[in-house]
Amino acid sequence: MTIPRFHRSQALILLLALSWVPSAEAQQDTLPRRDSSVVRLPTLDVKATATRSTRGLMEQPIAITTIRPADWFGGSGFSLDQALGFVPGVIATTRYGGTDVKITIRGFGSRGAGDRSNSGTSRGVRVVTDGFPDTEPDGRTSFDLVDLGAVTDIEVIRSNASATWGNAAGGVVSVSTLRNTTASYGMFESSVGSYGLRRFLAQAGTPLGDGIGGFTLTRTVTGGHRAHSDGERTLLNLGVTTPLGRSGQLGVFASGTSNFFRIPGPLTRTQAEQTPDAANTTYASRDERRHNRLGRLGVVYEHHQGERHEGRATIYVQPKFLQRSERGTFRDFTRYHVGGSLMYRYNHHLGSIPGSLSVGADEAYQDGAILFYSLSSTGERGTELRTNKREGANNFGVFVQEELNFGERWGMSLGARFDDITYYSEDFLEAGLSGSRSFTHVTPKLGLNFRRSPTHAIYLNLGGGVEAPAGNETDPAGTFGQDSVLAINPLLEPILSTTIEIGTKHIAAIGDSRNPWILSYDMALYYTSVRNEIVPYRGGRFYFTAGEAGRGGAELGGRIHHGSVTLTGSFSYAHYRYLDYVVDSVHYGNSGAFADYADNKVVGIPDFTYAAGLQWAPGAPSGLQARVHVSGATEYWADDANTVAVPGHAILSATVAFDRTLRLGGELGLRGFVTVTNLLDRNYIGSAFLNPDIVDGEALAFEPGAPRSVIVSLSLGWR
Repeated sequence: MTIPRFHRSQALILLLALSWVPSAEAQQDTLPRRDSSVVRLPTLDVKATATRSTRGLMEQPIAITTIRPADWFGGSGFSLDQALGFVPGVIATTRYGGTDVKITIRGFGSRGAGDRSNSGTSRGVRVVTDGFPDTEPDGRTSFDLVDLGAVTDIEVIRSNASATWGNAAGGVVSVSTLRNTTASYGMFESSVGSYGLRRFLAQAGTPLGDGIGGFTLTRTVTGGHRAHSDGERTLLNLGVTTPLGRSGQLGVFASGTSNFFRIPGPLTRTQAEQTPDAANTTYASRDERRHNRLGRLGVVYEHHQGERHEGRATIYVQPKFLQRSERGTFRDFTRYHVGGSLMYRYNHHLGSIPGSLSVGADEAYQDGAILFYSLSSTGERGTELRTNKREGANNFGVFVQEELNFGERWGMSLGARFDDITYYSEDFLEAGLSGSRSFTHVTPKLGLNFRRSPTHAIYLNLGGGVEAPAGNETDPAGTFGQDSVLAINPLLEPILSTTIEIGTKHIAAIGDSRNPWILSYDMALYYTSVRNEIVPYRGGRFYFTAGEAGRGGAELGGRIHHGSVTLTGSFSYAHYRYLDYVVDSVHYGNSGAFADYADNKVVGIPDFTYAAGLQWAPGAPSGLQARVHVSGATEYWADDANTVAVPGHAILSATVAFDRTLRLGGELGLRGFVTVTNLLDRNYIGSAFLNPDIVDGEALAFEPGAPRSVIVSLSLGWR
């Protein structure tokens, strides 16, 4: 069977991205501005990549949270989960303390925990860095190229974003790495901590004429809080922007990393309570691990023609060499991930109604060779070649979005997106296992926004969602001869969802105008109807589809600041149920039996999650602050039958820090912190395999969270 290695839509969009250079003789049209809702496309700005809109946060009819470096200062800075703790509706955890992050937004992404390729990846949520996707075409995301030490802004869209981002868009996490600066700067940071943590960071940047250049280099080593959970990563980020002509802007971004980590695996509930620092004996004996070496080179170009016409084009290439010991085999993956995007925006009037019409296209293609070898007694590559195949995925989408403003207060957004997602599998040892499969879908959206004041908005939106199965979900594991063996799982269809949401955002000053209380909050209520909910079984070795599920929830996030005291908090309630779900239980030793799980709770999601932080900044010396932080979740189920419970937890942490530079003389300054996480040294479950293996009557599901840990960090910088 011959499978095309290059999708025609990919060739088209990459050719357009390379050749699209608007005329320098731009038409100097003028467009009357009714309010700030119609503005120029922000140049190389994270907000442009996350929302794909010209509107500010108060004018968007969706749930958005913006996060700055001060919000996560005091952590190790290694992984993205440390920045998302106060985002309502988001559950972000690291399973073993490194880049193995799992992000869940309103239930999307919850199945990204378990065995096989789930280790070290997340799914169901789109992640982009500087406008380039970290998410692969099949919807999986690894965080090898994300380090908080390099991050300047994060924007999280919690609403269903498929109408603009397509597959794996239960939400969007958009990261920016290039600092906007008017003067040269540099910094060296060193951190040490419990369980062998050693971290070094070097960073510098400078204006380049009317542009900016900068780099960040990080090196992190950790021994891990469990046996067989050590890891180390080196990561380099580079970014340069420069004007191109009178109305263009060019950006070039490059990243490269070597990331190695071992996987301790799941424990039974008894093992997790009695020996939480132990590794799963099978994982340890096989030395199960990942060694990911990859890079990315991306180019973005923006052009403005007067006030009416705006355009943005991106192109990127991301080679990958991945090695792992997994489930008794040594595996080599050699992949290339290439793609690009085009977006054009026309600012216009429909009579007296100002509007902004955006059209765009995205293309992402990944392909490469996969070789599985036998595993030697020392966990290294053996001599027997067991699998020789290639796997590819192509994700092509086009979208249109219209944003209209009715007077000074009302705004409306409407749009739709078409996605074509294709998987290829070509087996060179067993040609009969080769195959391909495509999924297509049109996703609409409609949103209304009412601004009671410049700092208070109420919104309503109705949006659709599509999420195709990931590569390892369409490639089923062996089933002991009880099922047909096919290259691509025929039982799985895309997850289709419809969300209705109402919310409000408000910033207010209360009390004495000379020393007011500053209150900001974001509140949302939503209900999502989900068809074809994909659920992992046997710890993620294969997947079933639930017919229908309902997800209802409430979210509240906010901050109160007065004088030297700041209180920050978030709270989420999730009422998620299977509505139609009958499963064949043949793999649990009951051939021919079925189970009806309608009305059971959806796995992996606690009813309540919460976080609260209290910060005190006395003012003298300047920059000194003390913080306490508590986060937690209630009990949830690890299996569809709702018999394997994962206990809830509440974790207390504390930090003392200088978050502003202490001047040492001249241009030099110093800052730093001491943080104690899990201050009370609680034994808790950090994550769990879903629908796990049952061994001797016990579920092999539980992954203990980190015990009490101390981090000490000092940063020396200039300017």
